[in-house]
Amino acid sequence: MTGIVVLGSTNMDLVAYAARAPKLGETVTGRKFRTVPGGKGANQAVAAARAGGEVAMIGAVGEDEFGERLRHTLEASGVDTDLLRTVEGPSGTAHVVVDDEGSNAIVVVPGANGTVTHLVPGDETVIAAADTLLLQLELPLSAVRAGAGAARRHGVRTVLTPAPAQPLPPDLLASVDLLVPNEHEAATLTGIADAHGAAEALLRQVPEVVITLGAAGSLYAARGGRTLAVSAPAVEAVDTSAAGDTFVGALAVALGEGRPMPDAMRWASAAAALCVQRPGASTSMPYRTEIEA
Repeated sequence: MTGIVVLGSTNMDLVAYAARAPKLGETVTGRKFRTVPGGKGANQAVAAARAGGEVAMIGAVGEDEFGERLRHTLEASGVDTDLLRTVEGPSGTAHVVVDDEGSNAIVVVPGANGTVTHLVPGDETVIAAADTLLLQLELPLSAVRAGAGAARRHGVRTVLTPAPAQPLPPDLLASVDLLVPNEHEAATLTGIADAHGAAEALLRQVPEVVITLGAAGSLYAARGGRTLAVSAPAVEAVDTSAAGDTFVGALAVALGEGRPMPDAMRWASAAAALCVQRPGASTSMPYRTEIEA
């Protein structure tokens, strides 16, 4: 088992499936609608727990039906929700359109996530006892910075998914051990479209980078070391919306178990490949036995 804390968002995903996403001012007819528990934080927590990690979640849900369902989904996957607070108002929501290629367009409304601006009593104690802290950018940046600072003080490995991509303050980057952007986020952060060039630029700010490349796999780079490309299993994608979070959750488990980075990336790629063959976010994430197979 490995000790992973996720400081992040919980959202109910409101997912419409259509042949293609509408352009501005256009209406298209969808063929199906689902409500699926998600949010980048919750997704990573569920992915890590199903992959065999011992996981605790720090965040917030609202006093609504979505909040109850989000908490239940985390607990059903084995995630400790003692530090997932319930606040007044609605839970976060993500409004998702998935097209026939499995690609997606998303609008996130933070809701309860917007109240998580800092750590509260008990949060730092749990972070300090962990092996790894997983962070994303769907919470207010002040909370992300506080979590990263706490992890740095206690020598906890900090993994940041910089999504949605935004300029990152130097003090946050100084507390990050491993940055895991997708190729679009890496390009946004660096202004460099080529993944190898973006990775090289990011290494001026963090010691290790893994850039996820969708069907092309992933790219690893470390300061003073060689870059490493890992291919992804060839599968037919149904819904890619949780692929990155599944990859990060599984990667955190593998690294926590002491696997070398190439093996950890291959294992995480297998998890992501299973995920994209199923619809939805948390509902699509594989269990450890499936990943191993």
